[in-house]
Order: sequence, then structure tokens, then C-alpha cells
Amino acid sequence: MTEPRRHHTEHTLEVSAPPEVLYGLVADVTTWPAIFGPSVHVHHLERGEREERFEIWATVNGRVSTWTSRRTLDPEALRVTFRQERSTAPIASMGGEWIFEALPGGGTRVVLLHDFTAVGDAPETVAAVNAALDRNSPEELAALARIAEYGGTASDVVFSFTDTVELTGSAADAFDFVDRADLWAERLPHVRQARLTEDVPGIQDLEMDTVTADGSAHTTRSTRICRGPEWIAYKQHVMPKLLLGHSGLWHFADKPGGGAVATARHTVAVNPEAVTEVLGADATLADARAYLREALGRNSLATMAHAATYAEQRAAAQAG
Repeated sequence: MTEPRRHHTEHTLEVSAPPEVLYGLVADVTTWPAIFGPSVHVHHLERGEREERFEIWATVNGRVSTWTSRRTLDPEALRVTFRQERSTAPIASMGGEWIFEALPGGGTRVVLLHDFTAVGDAPETVAAVNAALDRNSPEELAALARIAEYGGTASDVVFSFTDTVELTGSAADAFDFVDRADLWAERLPHVRQARLTEDVPGIQDLEMDTVTADGSAHTTRSTRICRGPEWIAYKQHVMPKLLLGHSGLWHFADKPGGGAVATARHTVAVNPEAVTEVLGADATLADARAYLREALGRNSLATMAHAATYAEQRAAAQAG
């Protein structure tokens, strides 16, 4: 049987930032959904200092695809190599490498290489994969530049935080409350309207109209990956000016000694250019981080508190 032909692509960008900063952004794959537009969620299967395996969900040609990848990290050579262990059609196999080359006058040349085989190797299939790479790769390179060229450290712009709520009911019931976001307008006071579609089981599209503490209204849209009854991950697509990116994870777990716990984790990329416009002429990135930490945390804590009440009521009904 003839081996399918392997195709190669190369995308590059010169960035006015040190190679170590850019390498660090690529090496920490957990922040990708907040940095890169196509990335929705990353779930680690194995994680070591130099090797890791993870499942990733990302938007490819307008739909959410998922695959499992293995990566090798080389901080000395400033390279990250990757290979998909399980690909999604029309891709039969794919791998590649991130390379960060210091430029003589300062800055970095970022090189993103891909090699792939396509199912059937039909010209139209190869063209579709190339089109996806030609769209997503420049977007990813531009997103890296936008974060790295700010001039501070990456952690000034990209950060994560977590809130936890104890449950007296079951983790499964709390998961059910968050999973049924189509009912949030009836269940959550800060949600005016929620529109949920789930054409593929476990992959949801959620659009919401919400109200903040100061009375202002916002419309948000997100893709959600639901793995019941343990976790729900989401990637926000429509965001306020202060955000370049926002992703999150709801996690639910029963405790061995009884009871359960719900955790909400947010990963945020701040838009440095919008800080003074939104928060005032004297506002800093630290002010923006504090503002986002409080605003986003308040909403997720409110949701978890209602989920806890729902789980408690379900437990009481079942006991009675």
C-alpha cells in the first residue's frame, strides 16, 4: 500500500520581544485558550518537565475539532516539537515545531512548521488543511506578538485565578446545574437571557446577556466542552474591551469523607491598550488585573453558590 504523501508548511513572524518570552508563552499550553483565537481547551493526560501529552479542542474551518498531541520542550534550544497521536479527519497525521531565533538587532524570528498527511490525499482535502493552517498559524503568531511586545513580563498580561465552593450535595448535581446553561436566565439573577445550542454532544455554543454589579449589560458568547460529571471548560469569543482573551474551567469532585467541592478557574489575557480607556487615565495593568479578578470571580462565585443550593436541594429531596 502506498504511503500517503506528507505535506509541509512554514509560517514566520519577526517579533520585537526576547525569544525566551515567546518560548514561555508557547511552552505553557494551559494558557493557549486565552491567547490563541482557535484554541478552546487543553486537558493534560501526562505532564513532565520536558514531555507532555494533552487533548486539545480547537476551531478548525468553523467547527470544533479535538485531537491528542505529544510535545517535547527544549528551553535551551528554544524549540517546542509536537506530534498528534490521534488526529481528526480530514487530517490523517500531523506534527511540527515552534522555533524561536534571536535576531542580531534584537527581537525574535518565530518559525512555526507543520507537516501533515491528509485522509485520501485528495487535492481538495489537502487544500482544506492548508487553508486552515494558513488561517490559524498567522493568527497564532500575531497573538503571540500582541502579548509579548507589550514590554513587561507575560504574567503582567496573562494570569489565572481560582475560586472554590464547598458543596453539601453531590458534585454530579452541581455539574448538572452548570451544564444546563439554557436555564440560567431563570436560575441566575445576573443572567437576563441565555441561548444554548449543542449540535454535537458535549460541545455547546452559549450566548448570554448578563448584567454587572453597576447595572451595565454585556453580551457574551462562548464555546463549552462538557465532560460530565467532572468538568466543563469554556472559551469566550465576544469580550469587553479590557480583554484580549478569556477561558475558564468548572471542576466538580466528591470528597472521600463526604461532601463535594466545585472550583472555577479563569485564565485571562488583558488588553493593555484598553486599560486607561476603560478604567481611567491613571489605571495600570495591576489595576486591570484586580478589576478582572473581582468582576469575573464574583460572577463565577455567584453561579457556584446557586449550583451548591441546587445540589443541596436535590440531596434533600432524594433523602426525603
